[in-house]
Amino acid sequence: RRLPSLHHSERIQTTMLHVRPGSKLLKSSFSLLRPVVQTRHFSTCDLFQTPCGLYVDKSLPPTFNKILIANRGEIACRVIRTARELGVKTVAVYSDADVHAEHVQIADEAYRIGNPPAAESYLIGEKILEVAAKTGAEAIHPGYGFLSENADFADACAEANVKFIGPPSSAIKAMGSKSASKIIMTEAKVPVVPGYHGEDQSERKLIEESKKIGFPLMIKAVLGGGGKGMRI
Repeated sequence: RRLPSLHHSERIQTTMLHVRPGSKLLKSSFSLLRPVVQTRHFSTCDLFQTPCGLYVDKSLPPTFNKILIANRGEIACRVIRTARELGVKTVAVYSDADVHAEHVQIADEAYRIGNPPAAESYLIGEKILEVAAKTGAEAIHPGYGFLSENADFADACAEANVKFIGPPSSAIKAMGSKSASKIIMTEAKVPVVPGYHGEDQSERKLIEESKKIGFPLMIKAVLGGGGKGMRI
């Protein structure tokens, strides 16, 4: 159940149930739910609702002291505001085109990383890691787009002993290929849209599989993003 709506300045006390592994009680359940197994112990947490609606346990220390946001615009602003509410300092990066952008103004620190084209600034992982090292940022939040699905950058963060706030590089690589990811989902018994994603890409084979699937159908590139390669 959702917690009751509270004004951001209000605090509530709730009891968290710690149950043995494998129990049917959801780990995120609060005392609003009845326990279905014997609990190990009880602990009281001090929940505080932030202005953006997050419920934060103020009794717990923040995971990081400082993070770098490797993005711009609204997504960077949202990460910065959330981090501030969690007591985490933030570092922004910007190109010459974004020198007066909001995310630059509201972050605790901001550093120039290059020229306006993303390929000369936001997509250069080396520059971003240099800023992280210079500022002592313990983690990098990639936002979405840019380096968020770059497995090599995730690996570079690990090598630099900087936490990549996102999936591991192995997951990024697996999900980067639409055919490989569909096989993984199928093996995991996850329902998927019927289609063909085999190695045989000959015209004869594609026509044969198209007839099996039925029309209309969508043709998609195995790699890439943005929907630019889709055809009906």
